[in-house]
Amino acid sequence: MSQPSAETLNAFGNELNALHQETMRDLGQRDADHIRSMIRLQRYAEIGGRGLLFFGFNPITWPLGVALLSVSKILNNMEIGHNIMHGQYDWMNDPEIHSQRHNWDNICDPDSWRKTHNFEHHVYTNIIGKDRDFGYGAFRMSEDIPWEPKHRYQLQYYVIMAILFQWGVGLHDLEADRIRNKEITRESKLPVWQTFLQRMRKHLLKDYVIFPLLAGFNFFGVMFGNLLANTIRNVWASAVIFCGHFTEQVHTFKPEDCLNESKGQWYYRQILGSSNFRGGRWMHLMTGHLSFQIEHHLFPDVPAHRYSELAPKVEAICAKYGVPYNTGSLGGQYWSVLRRLVRYSTPAPQAMDFAGVES
Repeated sequence: MSQPSAETLNAFGNELNALHQETMRDLGQRDADHIRSMIRLQRYAEIGGRGLLFFGFNPITWPLGVALLSVSKILNNMEIGHNIMHGQYDWMNDPEIHSQRHNWDNICDPDSWRKTHNFEHHVYTNIIGKDRDFGYGAFRMSEDIPWEPKHRYQLQYYVIMAILFQWGVGLHDLEADRIRNKEITRESKLPVWQTFLQRMRKHLLKDYVIFPLLAGFNFFGVMFGNLLANTIRNVWASAVIFCGHFTEQVHTFKPEDCLNESKGQWYYRQILGSSNFRGGRWMHLMTGHLSFQIEHHLFPDVPAHRYSELAPKVEAICAKYGVPYNTGSLGGQYWSVLRRLVRYSTPAPQAMDFAGVES
């Protein structure tokens, strides 16, 4: 699809800027209460979940314990950790929820996350060769990425990656693809590897040794409960992330097309590079409000619980300027992701059945 004129994009950007500034001026007690209530909810869910797992393989307490611990881990990573590390609550000046100090229940090191996600991904969204989150160096999701024989199995690899998602995210900053292509040396990534090993040891000890030992005779009930809760968190998080970034409607960009971008052009690229999906209040909460991926990419520093209020306004601005706004059901978007994975698994993918997907 052709890009709107510079004049149109400037007007488009001005309206989105005004919406952002209006929202930031309104931040206050409601937002502080929200994040603190989420932290309390997450802690109660973790205490309840771990406590129930101590009863072992009881047909009532064990599934409930797994469910509560899964909710705790999802909230910790998505509504709390991800959003805090974007600086959405830095204005509160609370060390516990400051982007540069916050830690989370995830193998991925916060410093690595801020580098690969907050900077590389959010600044260079879907620019091939600059946004390493696009395909994670493992999946071919665009014709601009050269086909390799390994891509033939990327749907199967995705299933494995979804189950082990936090491990993949934790290893992402090692840039194994760049080491393999001799763009960087192994030695340059030694500090990243050492940090990963330290976090891996802590994670494995906590969930698979210390808490199971505390349960005594119910060691295996706790260990397998923790394993299942981690797996549920991984699969859910991967589904949310992929539905926000890799549907068939999502565009990719070349570096030369994004030189000297105006703010309006940057907003335009963020919208074309993202997808939303619909749901109720609790589903949005369990996604960290990343079901509003478009709004998140436009305004990553706005507290995410505000995105549901911003979405209708953003969609109206997009309609006014003829900018596509991609949203749908979770099931529909997930099916679209799987189709894209399959489409680009072959050297010469067939054309999609709608216009204007690739830029």
